[in-house]
Amino acid sequence: MAWSIAQVARMSRVTSRTLRHYDEIGLLRPARVGANGYRYYEQEQLLRLQHILVMRELGVGLETIAEIVHGGRDEIDVLRLHRKWLLAERDRFERLADTVSRTIEELKGGENVNAKPGRSMDHWFEGFDSAKQAELTEEARQRWGAEQVDAANARVAGRSEQWWQDQGAQWTAQLTALTELIDAGKEPADAEVQDVIAGHYRWITQYWTPNRESYTGLGDVYAEDPRFRANFDRTDPRLAEFLRAAMAEYARTRLE
Repeated sequence: MAWSIAQVARMSRVTSRTLRHYDEIGLLRPARVGANGYRYYEQEQLLRLQHILVMRELGVGLETIAEIVHGGRDEIDVLRLHRKWLLAERDRFERLADTVSRTIEELKGGENVNAKPGRSMDHWFEGFDSAKQAELTEEARQRWGAEQVDAANARVAGRSEQWWQDQGAQWTAQLTALTELIDAGKEPADAEVQDVIAGHYRWITQYWTPNRESYTGLGDVYAEDPRFRANFDRTDPRLAEFLRAAMAEYARTRLE
């Protein structure tokens, strides 16, 4: 059985334009193209589309997705990996929901937390930092490739505490500069904004060297991954989307 591009778009809630783009970049070819130029998809292509959409939901860039789907990996293994990622995300959101629920009940009860000096408020933040570094590293290896992640880790192995503090200061300065530019009414493509993004790109190259696709994908991760997005939103709710747009502009105009 075959489905037209319009039917697939309706089933998957992905636009026909996106499906055509996936075809153009070789990510998702239709099973066949009719004499009238219409694209038709069969079960194999629908399964691949599911793989692609799951990975996009998890913040994986199109370049990395292409490497995965073209890597000849067993479909069952890929689905098991997707399920593992999704269950991990489900568990994390459940912990966050429990944390917020306890806070709601506490506030409904009329407790004035500020009136109790020295009281531990750790339970307000359970779930926000529960992932261990090893788990994050393994997730990165699965998303972007073990070789690339291990190479990035090797670059910074043995760095001093002062070096890490300096890196944090640079990141904070970049975000502060972008927030000030947003307040000044600047657009992501404006020269002042792009100068800050150029600094961000140079900063990133200490760890790895993104190309156009992967740097754009990193901006998507900043905006879409709840772990990143929450931190950006605490700084300024406008920041994540502005940074994403500015990084995409930098990648489009300055990277190959």
